Amino acid sequence: MTERTDDIAIVTGAGSAEGIGLASALLLGRAGMRVVVASTTDRIHERVAELRAEGVDAHGVAADLTRAEGVDAVVAAALDAFGVPTVLVNNAGMTSTSNPDEPASIDEISMDQWASSIDRNLTTALRMTRAVLPGMREVGYGRVVNVASLSGPVMAYAGDVAYHAAKAGMLGLTRAAAVDVAAAGITVNAVAPGWIATSSSSDHERAMGRATPVGRPGTPHEVAAVIAFLASPAASYMTGQLLVVDGANSINEERG
Repeated sequence: MTERTDDIAIVTGAGSAEGIGLASALLLGRAGMRVVVASTTDRIHERVAELRAEGVDAHGVAADLTRAEGVDAVVAAALDAFGVPTVLVNNAGMTSTSNPDEPASIDEISMDQWASSIDRNLTTALRMTRAVLPGMREVGYGRVVNVASLSGPVMAYAGDVAYHAAKAGMLGLTRAAAVDVAAAGITVNAVAPGWIATSSSSDHERAMGRATPVGRPGTPHEVAAVIAFLASPAASYMTGQLLVVDGANSINEERG
């Protein structure tokens, strides 16, 4: 596979210093890509400084991706800073600091809560993907990687119906988009992280990670490594797929 030296990547949901978004941006940058990172708040500029300190050619945008103008701002920034984006990592979602999710069961959730969670965790990926596809089609190459979750596409826990529905929808979006754009040289894949230790992890979530067969939560870097592969030329014949990164949690039949 011929190596590419001119890829431009957009990574959304990269505001956390300990999250999957930043870890992905770092690995993509180390692979030689120029990277635009986005989050809902100005803390994204702190992440840009960290990336640049690691030698990554990075640019940051604070934008609300639940609004069309926010999506337009991110794509315009990429075009202005580097050129046509050829890689997109849709990581924006649950951990927005400006407007966090409000988990609720199917009996308790309001329609406003439902709409907000679907918009944040699923529709943002649709908006961003549609925004970058024209440029990818023009250059005849593209990689879209959607960060789904174990929760929804594979498993579920109680009390968060909208998040599960959104992440299951992310898998449907991945598969449908993959078929639509395959002939254009564009792949669309998804990753499903299990219990991953990030700055937003609760004590319960970390305990669930320790209960996996591997005996610990995963790290953002371990998820980012899979994302980086799917975003590379080496993944040219893989599209419409979901790769699970969960320490064998989803296949463990015997539980405590």
